[in-house]
Amino acid sequence: MTSATLTRWYALRPHAEQRRLWESPARFRVAACGRRSGKSELAKRCGVRKAISPSPYPDFRVLFGGPTYQQAKRVFWGDVKKLVPQWALLGQDPRKAISEGELTIKLRNGAEIMVTGLDAPMRVEGSPLDFVVIDESADVKEEAWLEHIRPGLSERGGQAWLIGTPDGRNWFWQAAQKAQEDIAGLWSFHTWTSATVLPAEEIEIARAELDQRTFQQEYEASFLDATGRVYYGFRRELHADERLTYDPTLPLVLCFDWNVNPGTCAVVQEQKYRGSNPAVASTFTAVIDEVWIPTDSNTQRVCREIIERYGSHPSDVIAYGDATGGAKGTAKVEGSDWDIVRRCLEPTFGSKTSPAAYGAKVIHVPSRFEIRVLPSNPRERVRINAMNSRLQSADGKVHLLVDPRCVHMIQDLEGVSYRQGTSEIDKKSSPMLTHLSDAVGYYVAYEFPMTEQIWEVQQF
Repeated sequence: MTSATLTRWYALRPHAEQRRLWESPARFRVAACGRRSGKSELAKRCGVRKAISPSPYPDFRVLFGGPTYQQAKRVFWGDVKKLVPQWALLGQDPRKAISEGELTIKLRNGAEIMVTGLDAPMRVEGSPLDFVVIDESADVKEEAWLEHIRPGLSERGGQAWLIGTPDGRNWFWQAAQKAQEDIAGLWSFHTWTSATVLPAEEIEIARAELDQRTFQQEYEASFLDATGRVYYGFRRELHADERLTYDPTLPLVLCFDWNVNPGTCAVVQEQKYRGSNPAVASTFTAVIDEVWIPTDSNTQRVCREIIERYGSHPSDVIAYGDATGGAKGTAKVEGSDWDIVRRCLEPTFGSKTSPAAYGAKVIHVPSRFEIRVLPSNPRERVRINAMNSRLQSADGKVHLLVDPRCVHMIQDLEGVSYRQGTSEIDKKSSPMLTHLSDAVGYYVAYEFPMTEQIWEVQQF
């Protein structure tokens, strides 16, 4: 190594949680840490070390990514160049191994290091990825990870570090939750505050200059509720604390929102409360199950899953949901999505069994399957207000509970937020969110509107 490289590999102060992150055997490591606390430095060293070490792949690829090209370049590029020893570079002239235009470094062992912004994640496609660092993950769009980076890690079992400072409850928070709940060892979670690394006087200056919320988030790595949370009435410890039971004697409510990635449906019943929490109303909306098909879904697949789980349900089945009928989905080629729902579900749920059918006389029994859809969707604000009122009304009573197994519904209610500076739901920053909460919202707005209304129902 050159003297400059040796200088750049300076000794780090011992830190138990940083060592746990470094030595973790988990394939995916999530580190939510305070500002200036050393998470990026560890990630740079780990990525460079893996790139210059012997590998079973002759074209080992390491990616350092940030929210934008300029951010990634500022955080990674200069340090990574200094961390790579000259002996590891490809060719006789080190300058030819380093591309300042493309932010790439080619190594003698065939490996390549890339630095790029994830605002245009298609830059990383085309070849397998073996080790990835995503910095400031909370500011990176979720689809960059789900649709571009994660698939690239699949071919050769690549690893990833998702690091950053919390910023509300978005997909980075979801990854942190997943890592904490993982028992298989695939994921690991790591966190430490800035105070464990920075001088005490710096922490006190920050504490004096920042409001409490910002200080907790930026320096104490706290995943605080987003200030713009849509379903502010939802609290996991209150609304998703009790296991809920499917009751075959009650009507089954199916709540649809049309989408391909993911395909979803929430399964709901209106039940009597038999628990011990005095805050819960005597009758309540029970979200007992969810259908969640993460990719390449369509209306038929969702319906098949419903039949697989509830095909023997003996009572009424009522479908609610998005009145648009899925203009971007299956409807393009096979009619509206509501037409497809009827064709798929009515043969299973379409008739009641009459006791007289087993005697000498058969009587007509009306269909037990019904679709209740408005000519157009209620205004977004109307739907949101109805949901928040159902979560907890002004008298303090809770009228909606979610089974804790409905993890995606819970993530929706905790994570859906408004677009900054607007009163509109943000559907772009975390595309996997909003679908289930929207679906249940259509049902709640129909059956439990904030103001008395008379609905004109579409016929299918």
